[in-house]
Amino acid sequence: MPPTKPTIRDVASAAGVSKSLVSLVLQGSPNVSESRRRAVLEAMEQLGYRPNRLAQRLSGPRSGTIGVMLNDIRNPWFVELLEGLTASLHAAGVSPVLADSYTDNRVGRSSVETLLEQRIDGLVVVGTTMESSAIEKAAQTVPVVLAGTREPVLPGVDIVVNDDDAGARQATEHLLALGHRRIAHLQGPAEVGRIRRESFERTMRGVGLEPVVVAGGVSEESAYAAASRLLSGKDRPTAIFAYNDIACIGALSAADDLGLSVPEDLSLVGYDNTYLAKIRHLSLTSVDNGNLAVGVEAGKFILQRLSAPDLPGRVHQVPSELQVRGSSGDAPLQDLSNAG
Repeated sequence: MPPTKPTIRDVASAAGVSKSLVSLVLQGSPNVSESRRRAVLEAMEQLGYRPNRLAQRLSGPRSGTIGVMLNDIRNPWFVELLEGLTASLHAAGVSPVLADSYTDNRVGRSSVETLLEQRIDGLVVVGTTMESSAIEKAAQTVPVVLAGTREPVLPGVDIVVNDDDAGARQATEHLLALGHRRIAHLQGPAEVGRIRRESFERTMRGVGLEPVVVAGGVSEESAYAAASRLLSGKDRPTAIFAYNDIACIGALSAADDLGLSVPEDLSLVGYDNTYLAKIRHLSLTSVDNGNLAVGVEAGKFILQRLSAPDLPGRVHQVPSELQVRGSSGDAPLQDLSNAG
């Protein structure tokens, strides 16, 4: 059995004062004599007592705001998620305060710290971020929910995402059903990227095919460069499954520059089903990852944590669904002849 953590009652007993006086010391109240303050602090040190800052903050007056940290506001993936998130918050009379991690990092500023300075009641982190240590620190003082990202994994922090494993499998199975056998995947970053890659590899190997994976990143530029190399090499793929819609557009541009027709010579599948995929000129087949639903659930979870901060951490997965459009089609005849 692990040792029991000391409580305010233990500190009060050791210092010979009341629990209410210990609370006043923790709040930094000036209405405490220096001798009693010193006695409480010494008792805390001797017992190894660490105050629950989260509980302290939640017991005080609220600002009526929730901080929302976006990984990169330029990515259209955030639009529907934010719509769902803000709908949940506004319905409860709570206002979102937005911060863009990409912009803040460029000027050497932490989005998490900036939001905490606004006296937010809670924090929703949207998308993969480089501020894991700051998020971990923030979770000690305000409720935190992760939306559309699976890290960092922290006690008492909820995660709301789409089913990345199923989404990647749906994309790969769609291309296989069209007769494609030389399929490549442009891998994205972090845990979400790993899950999608492993699902792609597992699906390919399940039908006896060797998967091709290259780092494509999340930007159009990096995907363009990766797809250009793939499509210029020997035994070029007849289909590419991209990490997201922006990467898929990068692959589309690479195909166009190399004189390849989509989908006649090359089929493309993206992920996120953003408004870009729905533009008729692009018409991208893409995995709909339920961004609106992810946002709605993330809003519900952060509101629940305002009143029940001690809930265990939860993981909620929203189903994914493939949306087929004009960027994917039957494999070229040469590939079909090798389908066996």
